[in-house]
Amino acid sequence: MAAGNALARLATVAGGAGSLAREAGRAAGYAVRTFGSPAGLRGVALEGAWLAVHVASYPLGLLAESVRDPDHYRTDVLPPRSRSLVVSDVTAAGTPILLVHGIMDNRSVFSVFGRALRRRGFGRVHAVNYGILTGDLRDAARDLRRAVEEIRESTGAEKVHIVGHSLGGMIARYYVQRMGGDEAVDMLVTLGSPHTGTTTAYLLPTPLARQLRPGSPVLTELAEPAPHCTTRFLVVWSRMDEMVVPQRNARLVHPDLMVDELELRDVGHLSLPIDPRTVHRVATALARVDASTDHFIRRSRTRRAESATLRDESSPA
Repeated sequence: MAAGNALARLATVAGGAGSLAREAGRAAGYAVRTFGSPAGLRGVALEGAWLAVHVASYPLGLLAESVRDPDHYRTDVLPPRSRSLVVSDVTAAGTPILLVHGIMDNRSVFSVFGRALRRRGFGRVHAVNYGILTGDLRDAARDLRRAVEEIRESTGAEKVHIVGHSLGGMIARYYVQRMGGDEAVDMLVTLGSPHTGTTTAYLLPTPLARQLRPGSPVLTELAEPAPHCTTRFLVVWSRMDEMVVPQRNARLVHPDLMVDELELRDVGHLSLPIDPRTVHRVATALARVDASTDHFIRRSRTRRAESATLRDESSPA
C-alpha cells in the first residue's frame, strides 16, 4: 500500500512537471511568433527607445505638478484640432482628466500622452504621483480618492476621467468599484493593467506585488458583483505586453461593468501611453461624454459571453 501511494505521488509530481513544461513550451512559441514578427521587432525597438527616454526624464517626474486651470474656452488661442472639440463639446473639453502611473514609476510616463490630450483640446489634464514605497493597493486608492476630490473642488467639476497605466489602472479600478468612486468618475481607462493578475508579480516578494498575483484577495474583491457601478471602462491591452503575463489577463471581463476595449498586438508595456492608436482611441472615447451607454452595455455583454472561452484558452494570450 505504501509503495502504491509513493508511486501515485510520483505520478502526480511528474504530471505537474509535464504540465509546467507544456506551458513553458507554449509560452516560448508564443514569444517567438509575437516578438519575431516584423511588427513585433518594431515594437521591441520602440519599447527600448522609449525606455531610454523615460529613464532620462524620470527625475523630472518626481517634481510636484504645477496644477493650473487654463482658460480653454477662448478658442482664438487654440489650434484647429483643439478648437473643434471646445466648440463642439465644452463639457468634454473641460472635464478634468487624472493620469495615474504604474508601479515604481511617476507621472513622467505620461509626458507624451498628456501633451497629446491637450493638443486635442482637453484643457484640464493632471498627473499625480503616489508613493514609490506604497505597500497596499487599497491605501493608494484612498490617496487617489483625495486627489479626485481636490481636483473636483478646485475646478468645480462634477465628474472626472481617470487614465491609469499598469498598477495605476488597478488602483483606480479599486477606487471606482469598491470605494464608491463611480459617483465621481465618468470614464476609467486602463493601459496594460493586470485585471486578473500577472505571473510576473511572483518575481517581487513585496506586499504590493502579492496583491497583483492571480487569485489574490484584492483581485478576488474586484471580481465580486458590482451591480451599481456606473463608471464606463475602456481597457487597452497588448499581446506583446512583457509585464502582464499571460497577456489576456489585462482584459477586463466582469458581468456588471460597462467595458469597451482596444486590443493591440505590437506594443510593449511601457510604450502603451505613447502609441498613436492608444492616444486616438482614448481621446475619442473621452470626447463622448454624453454618448449613450448602450454601446458599452453591449460590449460588456460581449465580454461576458467571451469569458467562458477565455477560461478554456490554453495559449498565453
